[in-house]
Amino acid sequence: MEPRPAAAPQNPTPKPSEGSPVAVVGAGAAGLIAALALAAEGLDVALVGPPRGRDARTTALMDGSVRALDALGAWARLNGRVSPLRVMRLVDDTGRLWRAPEVSFAAADLGLPGFAWNVENETLLQALEQAVAAEPRITRHTASVTAVSDGPEAATLVLDDGTRLTAALVAAADGRQSPCRAAAGIGLRSHDYPQVAITATLSAERPHRDISTEFHTPTGPFTVVPLPGGRVSLVCVVAPKDAEALMALDEAAFSREMERRAHSLLGKMRLDGPRGAFPLAARTAERFASGRIFLLGEAAHIIPPIGAQGLNLGIRDAATLAELAGTARRTGQDIAGAEVAAAYERRRRADVGSRSLAVDLFNRSLLTDFLPVQGVRGLGLWALGRSATLRRLVMREGVGPTRDVPPLMRTRGDELAHDTKNAS
Repeated sequence: MEPRPAAAPQNPTPKPSEGSPVAVVGAGAAGLIAALALAAEGLDVALVGPPRGRDARTTALMDGSVRALDALGAWARLNGRVSPLRVMRLVDDTGRLWRAPEVSFAAADLGLPGFAWNVENETLLQALEQAVAAEPRITRHTASVTAVSDGPEAATLVLDDGTRLTAALVAAADGRQSPCRAAAGIGLRSHDYPQVAITATLSAERPHRDISTEFHTPTGPFTVVPLPGGRVSLVCVVAPKDAEALMALDEAAFSREMERRAHSLLGKMRLDGPRGAFPLAARTAERFASGRIFLLGEAAHIIPPIGAQGLNLGIRDAATLAELAGTARRTGQDIAGAEVAAAYERRRRADVGSRSLAVDLFNRSLLTDFLPVQGVRGLGLWALGRSATLRRLVMREGVGPTRDVPPLMRTRGDELAHDTKNAS
């Protein structure tokens, strides 16, 4: 279990307590979206987070996430600085005896303009920060939380600028080291993988044509994802020793190596930004809520960057919590009461658990040398290539869950189906 946060430093001139129905701790993408979603439900929100550094990574936003951002006034602020993933190709690059056939998925088969939209995190964060600044129900505190205490009527947060906040609900989006999770006494279930993900953005000589290609290699997936302006983002999953070697290359040599791993699919490639290296691990909180503290984003779950699930899960956390808290407010109930906590736990556990299991099984199937497992993976991809119905089912589930979808992420057709189901 992680250590509890240190007690608040003594402040000779403490600031008076400030009250708000909701405190969102963490001003990354998940926290910003949670603040906007809760404010959209009519709740006053205190958003707490220190100044951030630059984030050079990218995120593929699934269709439901885009709908949420659009409803919250952030999508239009991206102003076309996103790239759709209209086609997804899976290519077996393992070089093993049993190789799976190449399979392509087209978003048009689901009636969608794209499976997801790839955006640079810095661009996304700027759009979300602008939307937060324009929302009068959100009060921004540029500070860190030094202590959290839960109580029967309210939770209390002490900030490093001396401010004390009280809130009926704490939405903890404060990252993988989450002080709020530690204060709530919530442990983690953890698993480390013998892999490191190298991330980078490169410019490409040939147009990507909105096609995302995932090469399956013996050390993990190597994924090329479209970005605007003739660029692509890469996620290259390798063994730790290979990651060290790749990060030690100069820019020209690194670019050539990425081009080689991409089989020159997009011609000559050139590094267009900083590289990153992230050890692969899976972390899931033992509980998603305790008392008045609700976990979301990486405070609740971390999964490998395979299948673009990370932030999309965090957005569903935020949308689900906002739905439950908003309903409780409208019906005069405690917005952090036991019924809200139980519903949040049930709904988020099912979604996070199923996505984590799928990513884990897929990743292990690439790492294993056990021929029967390789055969099953190849047979599965062969079946996907042969059956349009099966492809559509897999695509639909990959884009997002079809059950317990929060209203913020539903299409109009989803809303009508949901209302009809409830009426019956």
